[in-house]
Amino acid sequence: MEQRERPVIRVRDLYKIYRVGETRVRALNGVDFAIQRGEFCSIVGASGSGKSTLLNMLAGLEKPTKGEIVIAGEHLEKKSENELVRFRREHIGFIFQSFNLMPTMTALENVALPLTFQGVAKEVRMKKAAALLDLVGLTKYRNHRPTQMSGGQQQRVGIARALVVDPEIVFADEPTGNLDFRTSNEVMELMRTIVREKRQTLVMVTHDNHLAGFADRIFHILDGKIVNIEETRQAEQSE
Repeated sequence: MEQRERPVIRVRDLYKIYRVGETRVRALNGVDFAIQRGEFCSIVGASGSGKSTLLNMLAGLEKPTKGEIVIAGEHLEKKSENELVRFRREHIGFIFQSFNLMPTMTALENVALPLTFQGVAKEVRMKKAAALLDLVGLTKYRNHRPTQMSGGQQQRVGIARALVVDPEIVFADEPTGNLDFRTSNEVMELMRTIVREKRQTLVMVTHDNHLAGFADRIFHILDGKIVNIEETRQAEQSE
């Protein structure tokens, strides 16, 4: 019998409870799921559903009140802040809604920035950054600063920056929230294609059901619970 690969993300009995005065608010209320390597999963829910809290937990940005978060074989809930910083640097890439590019840097310098923190030599990091800008279709924009690029182009720089460290997992937080419909679709197609080719895992948080549909699976979250996990046609096509 063929042994199934261990999930790259495994969440068990996850709770996050905040105290607001005398009230206890359950932002996450017993969440369980697994995500395989190479999967693109979206977490979709309305504002206040717990989706952003869940993303922060998975990225090691917040500690759970209770439960396990195992990513790439490591228990995040047991790590210190310094260990979490190191873990994110080595295993995780982030794509943000607001792009978060450095305005004084060129596209090439922005993409290379995470490698600077890893101590990679300048020649190596610039070569790698240039290759990723080619991959996202921005060869001609290497020396442009963010203000000289459209929103869609800036988000492509953001995608290249997230991928430059060869992360096992990419987390995307409303990555097309500042883009128009057509550009959003283009960015989603690009993200899906690249992570599939590189066999990376992409976890995206969104409130938009249309964008969620680009994923292989959709995790519907309501009041801190995963209420439904939906397989999409994308998953069928990739098999």
